[in-house]
Amino acid sequence: MAPIQLSLHSVLIFSLYLYLSLSFASAILHPVDYLTLQSIHRSMSDLPGSSFFSSWDFTTDPCTTFTGVSCSGGRIVSLSLGDPRAGSPGLAGTLPASIGRLTALTDLSLVPGRVTGTIPPAIFHLPNLRFLALSSNLLSGQLPNSLSPFFRTIDISSNRLSGFLPASLFHLRGLTTLILSHNRFVGSIPNLVSSPLTHLDLKNNLLSRQIPALPSSLQYLSLSSNHLSGQVDNALAKLVNLNYLDLSFNLLSGSIPGTLFSFPIRSLQLQRNSFSGHLYPTSPIREGALLDLSYNQLIGTIPKELSIAGTIYLNSNKFFGEVPGEFVQRLAEGKIRLLYLQHNYLTKIIIGSGAVIPVSASVCVQDNCLVPPVGMTACPVRSGRRKTRPAWQCSVWAKG
Repeated sequence: MAPIQLSLHSVLIFSLYLYLSLSFASAILHPVDYLTLQSIHRSMSDLPGSSFFSSWDFTTDPCTTFTGVSCSGGRIVSLSLGDPRAGSPGLAGTLPASIGRLTALTDLSLVPGRVTGTIPPAIFHLPNLRFLALSSNLLSGQLPNSLSPFFRTIDISSNRLSGFLPASLFHLRGLTTLILSHNRFVGSIPNLVSSPLTHLDLKNNLLSRQIPALPSSLQYLSLSSNHLSGQVDNALAKLVNLNYLDLSFNLLSGSIPGTLFSFPIRSLQLQRNSFSGHLYPTSPIREGALLDLSYNQLIGTIPKELSIAGTIYLNSNKFFGEVPGEFVQRLAEGKIRLLYLQHNYLTKIIIGSGAVIPVSASVCVQDNCLVPPVGMTACPVRSGRRKTRPAWQCSVWAKG
């Protein structure tokens, strides 16, 4: 075996470490962890206005004086890089590969900043790492094909990561939160029906093809602003625990499953797709929910079950017929805060003599096959100036 070559600098640093170990016998940090902190300090720096590294004085005990460092049994177990307070400018530099040698590390986080380069692959294989949060920096590169099976949370959103999503990432038996939004991932979403995920956020990427079968454990799902296509019936059928769903700004088509409205969803966003056909909710949507089905190709009459929502966007579809009285009643009661029905083919909305729409409510029914009632003119500027459709456009829809 070849002898280990040590530079004079390394010898001096290690000698200093031994001295400090004797001085702080109650909290001796492992040599590997100590040298890793030094490499972090060399590789990264405070952006102007940040003072995170000001406490990293290597003549003191890192476990008791270094901001962002927590130890147990002489090993670093938690590493929070950067000042987490709101408004902190964060850090610059790169993540050193030596972080992958912190084998006792359970939590690693990095505040938003200007850290560049790749994520050292060894980080994804740390045997005890449970929590990884490196969002809102300038990290690039691809994810490794295999990862440690013990992750619970991974958030590497808002970076410049690219490539395909490794299938192994969606089969980690303990992973419950995965946030990869605002990156440049391509290809399809791997099948993850066996995953224990409760929170999945892949929005603002370049993902394509159909949405695969998803685990029933999901409570939060955002796949918006990708290039996903096809129908969603099979993918969403078993997501009975969903309380947040955002599939907006994709190329999805077909009908919207009626069972979706029976889920405990507080925010349902399916706008800017190509969904078509009639709506047949199997039950009313959750009380006070946000519902956005705008800019699709939905037809038929508007189901009264949707009136239970608190914020409702049904504009820019092909709905026709009368607006159910339940909508007007809930508007008058102040339970619907926003109702956008513009750019459809609706033919009637009845407001009783005793009904008063609160001035705080935003209601728009212009560009339909009716004359907007007085008091219902709170339309956004982008709705245009046309108050009602030409008669020739309404002749077919008037028959309902």
